[in-house]
Amino acid sequence: MKGVILAGGLGSRLMPCTKVTNKHLLPVYDKPMIYYPIMTLVNAGIEDILIVTGGNHAGEFLRLLGNGKEFGLKDISYTFQEGEGGIADALKLAEHFAKDEKIFVILGDNIAEDNVRAHVNDFINQPKGAKVFLKEVPDPERFGVAVIKDGVIISIEEKPRDPKTNLAVCGLYMYDNEVFDIAKNLKPSNRGELEITDVNNEYIRRKSMTYSILKGWWTDAGTFESLFKASCLVAEKCVRKD
Repeated sequence: MKGVILAGGLGSRLMPCTKVTNKHLLPVYDKPMIYYPIMTLVNAGIEDILIVTGGNHAGEFLRLLGNGKEFGLKDISYTFQEGEGGIADALKLAEHFAKDEKIFVILGDNIAEDNVRAHVNDFINQPKGAKVFLKEVPDPERFGVAVIKDGVIISIEEKPRDPKTNLAVCGLYMYDNEVFDIAKNLKPSNRGELEITDVNNEYIRRKSMTYSILKGWWTDAGTFESLFKASCLVAEKCVRKD
């Protein structure tokens, strides 16, 4: 199984900080943001990792991360997304990297406390399809929201005004190789982007979507409020370790 970190975008919600760097290189407590999804993958036993980046600061990832030696990796692969076509559009760039293997995709601004190795192993043994991670949140309208019936996800609604549940779909996804054909056949949303929620709903339509619920904390770090929250959560965890 291979890992893909999506770390493109302009980070407009974090301006003016992102005038001079990619948002995924901003600090979350004592480490650059990009370190956390890398550590999630490495701790889950995944050693073959691709970083999809873009914008004017893509070269800074190579300067910071090099070949991944700091994380115990032999190498890190990189590719470049032109423009902002959405998460599913960025994911298409990983097809050559994935080849015929399953992939674990993480949005570069998502930070999770849990070690997800057991969930990864479950998905490796899953014959086909996809798996998403869910978390109960107080503000589900900010995210894709999952509806579950009889232990099965029956739908995911993107940023609903009136959420049916408080189960947010986290920015951690696992897919079989069918994901690339699904992404190629998507139509742009009203935002003009290829949406990852549409990918996930196609797996739901095929009845091949499973899910795991994160027990520890989880947050994105794409706004000033959530970036501050992420730093506080990581700092608290570090203090507990000490």
